[in-house]
Amino acid sequence: MTWPALPATGADLAPLATPHASMTGVATVLVVDDEPIVREVVVSYLQREGYRTLEASDGDTARELIERETPGLVVLDVMLPGTDGFELCRWVRAHFDLPVILVTARGDEVDRIVGLELGADDYVTKPFSPRELALRVRTVLRRATASVPAHQQLEFDGLELDAATREVRKRGEPLRLTAREFDLLWFLAEHPRQVFSRDLLMERVWGYTTALDTGTVTVHIRRLREKIEDDPAQPRFLETVWGVGYRFVP
Repeated sequence: MTWPALPATGADLAPLATPHASMTGVATVLVVDDEPIVREVVVSYLQREGYRTLEASDGDTARELIERETPGLVVLDVMLPGTDGFELCRWVRAHFDLPVILVTARGDEVDRIVGLELGADDYVTKPFSPRELALRVRTVLRRATASVPAHQQLEFDGLELDAATREVRKRGEPLRLTAREFDLLWFLAEHPRQVFSRDLLMERVWGYTTALDTGTVTVHIRRLREKIEDDPAQPRFLETVWGVGYRFVP
């Protein structure tokens, strides 16, 4: 059985800083995992960091809790009895603007890519440090609730971005973007023609000072192209600068 790597030193046990001030009240995190020890460790650590927690051991129970409690974020194991993590993530994306952090088996790149393609905001691999997971929870929640300049809008050749409502329209038709997809698109559009490496995008958009996996950026760029471009194979807006990174062309 796989479980989170427990902190071993006093430094590891030190609590993280208080969640970002933009969060209103106490954020609720739903932890979905069929292994009781994993849920116990993760829930205990998140509660120490000031979060309210909910628990589910299977996808069907998790779905009921999401509908009834409307948590602020879901930590979701891929391998679940009943409704699996992928199916639940797909359902969440279809009905809620709710951040999801997937938990996958170590080295299982297929699970990671599929999860990101389905719209997961982030992922961790087992065994993981509860402190790392708490950091990712805090970062994802901060991005999802970050304040934006009121009434700030950008428009490029039929593509409209509204920071206040976090909405994107293409020739007047609304597009459905995840919170992280909007963050990435807004960041690039705010810096037209500037080229950003995958490492820098991980730092500026995902909030990590080091790039844990720049493949995450590649997946999100591909998903954005499928949504905003007329021909994703010949992108009008999101251009690849080979060997360097990406840029937004107004």
